[in-house]
Amino acid sequence: MQRDNQSTPRGFVLTGFSHFPELQVALFVLFLLMHVVTVAGNMVIMVVIGADRGLHVPMYLFLGALSFSELCYTFSITPKMLSGLVPGTRAISFLGCAAQTHFSFTFGFMHSFLLTVMGYDRYVAICHPLRYNSLMTSRVCVQLVVASWLGGGLLGLLVTCAVFQLPFCQSHRIDHFFCHVPPLLQLACAGGEVVATIVNVLCMTTLLGCCLFILLSYAFILGRILQMPSAEGRHKTFSTCASHVAVVVVHYGCASVIYLQCKLPHAAGTNALIDVSYTVFTPFLSPIIFSLRTKELKNALWKSLRKSFVIMNANFWPGSSLSCRSACC
Repeated sequence: MQRDNQSTPRGFVLTGFSHFPELQVALFVLFLLMHVVTVAGNMVIMVVIGADRGLHVPMYLFLGALSFSELCYTFSITPKMLSGLVPGTRAISFLGCAAQTHFSFTFGFMHSFLLTVMGYDRYVAICHPLRYNSLMTSRVCVQLVVASWLGGGLLGLLVTCAVFQLPFCQSHRIDHFFCHVPPLLQLACAGGEVVATIVNVLCMTTLLGCCLFILLSYAFILGRILQMPSAEGRHKTFSTCASHVAVVVVHYGCASVIYLQCKLPHAAGTNALIDVSYTVFTPFLSPIIFSLRTKELKNALWKSLRKSFVIMNANFWPGSSLSCRSACC
């Protein structure tokens, strides 16, 4: 019974950025602003897609699902990271730590699956335009989104069960700002190396599989674009993929940095700063890229803003109801 009590701790302490006490105020303000922009950006994308019937097409259905997964991923990590920058609030319960690990992996995998689905959607739209409506029906799109969610949830559950079935009898201080697997495994009494290998193989297989599928899709897309006779047609076709390509590059670029830095020795606390690139910076950039680089979404956003502005003016100036009606039309 005594060993069970030692191997199942009541909770952990997240050291976070305690190695950089002089930066904590600046980091709190920076991460809070980035979190607000991330949440607001993804919320706006989902609301605009839901409100504009012109965006009720597969491409934007997948974008809305991607924004939802990005939002959930952010909420699974950033609030606890921000509270960890406040002295005296770095503790997390055992179940809370397991839940954070599960949801961070679930929505991380889901993000990769949805990016892959979006790549497939662009492939069908560009390489098989005449069959697009028959291949990408509403039912197929919903099935692809649900499969991405279920796949992410299953893989997240496998990782969480593999890690938290281990006995933890070392220090209960996690050298990170959230319940990340590598620092967690350092606290295990036994079996940590085996679980680390399993988790690495699972993550690398999933990420590389998704990446290769996306690369294959864009290889066919590039071949199709090069066959187009006019430069204007090539530019217009590629512009429909630009935002997705940019987000894929950011997503896998930061993921590669995280993987490579795990193989190298670092000073205490440095790993946490590097991991910010994937856990905070990538979700921050994603809605900005899609909002600025996707023409239809940008037009719908400006249309919604103009409509809201005119309605607000109409409330303050009742005589402007005519202009309100014209703007809404």
